[in-house]
Amino acid sequence: MLRIADTRTGRSVEIPSAHRHLLRICVHLPVIDTEIGAVHVRTPLVGDVLARTAELHGLESQTVLITPDLPDEQFQALDRAMSDLGIHPPATVGGHDLTETLCAAAEVHVLAHGTPGQDAAGAVWIDVGQVSPAPPDGGVPGRDHLLAPGLLNAFAPAGTDPLAVRLLLLGHAHSTPVTVTSAALDEARRTLGRWRQQVADWAQEPSRPIPADVLRQAHAALADDLGVPAVLGMLVGVATRADVPAGAKFETFAFLDRVLGLDLAREVGHQHQATP
Repeated sequence: MLRIADTRTGRSVEIPSAHRHLLRICVHLPVIDTEIGAVHVRTPLVGDVLARTAELHGLESQTVLITPDLPDEQFQALDRAMSDLGIHPPATVGGHDLTETLCAAAEVHVLAHGTPGQDAAGAVWIDVGQVSPAPPDGGVPGRDHLLAPGLLNAFAPAGTDPLAVRLLLLGHAHSTPVTVTSAALDEARRTLGRWRQQVADWAQEPSRPIPADVLRQAHAALADDLGVPAVLGMLVGVATRADVPAGAKFETFAFLDRVLGLDLAREVGHQHQATP
């Protein structure tokens, strides 16, 4: 059973309700003025992590994405942005005028901070923290440096792996505001590259089961209000534990990547120089 902190009440609520095996999620996208930015993809990213966590716990999930009325160009840009960030496509996409119909039965509503939504009795509300660039002197790339045309403008320099942006955002509790700096992006890029290299190296060793304590702690962290930052911290520890065989490290990273969605096994099968 998953426990989510309801933004409206501050209480921890178990989801889905008793005797249900389908978790219905409604993600409400904020208004898009000009371009698709990190603030617009963080909300569906939280919905994606919730859905992945539910499935890891043996539940089925169904996500509905409620968007503002968008022209085709913006809608396509949003679709590309979510794809680049590894966000699974929602089951249904609809405009705000369809919220009442599409989300009437949802157990969880995920909203960007400040996004209005219609009340739903018995549903849990997750308020997703804002995303903003650093001040002009804070080391964030200028607006001429794009991850891709129209995608995450002003948040990442050209050539950045979009999943490094995902990792950066996952490193913060979903309700916490995030200020994106180039230093933070650089660290996320380095971490992602190092983990992929290590996973590829570990994959060459015999498989071993995930340590019971690691598995137990990971499940507990994810079940407690989507504690992804704690899971990321666990992976840092597992990577350096001398008592965990390489094959067990591989299985641990591969298993938890089902929630993280960082494509950590991307380099498996390629030739690499072994890392310590």
